[in-house]
Amino acid sequence: MTSLDKPTEGTTAGGTTADDDARAVTEAALFEAFGGVRGMVETVLPGLVFVTIFTINKNLQWSAIAALAVSLVLVVVRLAMRDTVKHAFSGVFGVVFGVVFAMMTGKAKDFYLPGMLYTLGLALAYIITTLAGVPLIGVMLGPVFRENLSWRTRNPGRKKAYAKASWAWGLILLAKCAILFPLYWWADTAQLGWVLVTLKIPPFLLAVWLTWVFLAKAPPPIDVFAEMEAEEKAEEEREAARAQEHGDAPAGGRHRRQA
Repeated sequence: MTSLDKPTEGTTAGGTTADDDARAVTEAALFEAFGGVRGMVETVLPGLVFVTIFTINKNLQWSAIAALAVSLVLVVVRLAMRDTVKHAFSGVFGVVFGVVFAMMTGKAKDFYLPGMLYTLGLALAYIITTLAGVPLIGVMLGPVFRENLSWRTRNPGRKKAYAKASWAWGLILLAKCAILFPLYWWADTAQLGWVLVTLKIPPFLLAVWLTWVFLAKAPPPIDVFAEMEAEEKAEEEREAARAQEHGDAPAGGRHRRQA
């Protein structure tokens, strides 16, 4: 058992409470997992560029090229700053699929369809994995909290929190799809684009906030990495002790033979 296995009562050396520390750790982990403000900008900006240019000139090709160029610039900036590129790359892939699909069909509205289908698939994944007893949020955040999948069998309170968070993500994304898919059939490209851009951030922030609420009230994570390191250190000490014992025995035997 590590120090993360059970909550600490009272205040820490810095004067903060254990609950404050747990909330801070949760906030930092969520910020890292979902990219923070910069990740949100990288998610929204390519689609915003596409719908803005298309609203002005109704030109699919120029709108698609501009959106793709913005995505690539975001990746280059990440690389230049030697920062993680996973959020920027995910944006690039989304834009590339949208551009290819729209160019193949010749319909500007289809630029948004791959992203909408991805959102629907993700919503179903959250719900199905939760029903299966392996909430997707737990799978995603487990490595960030250094607990991997230990919450499945060793931390039932945390598993319950992950299940609640996954339900929240699934239902919020389904509600978003319930708005977007009818618009895909009824609205024009510009209308759909502006609604989609508008719905990028608020549902995301709501889901992240609910995740934070559920996890902040959950038991602390079990640091399985620290456990493995402690076990490896203990094994090394045992091996060193055995080696010392085996090394001393022959030396004693030699002394007896010489006598």
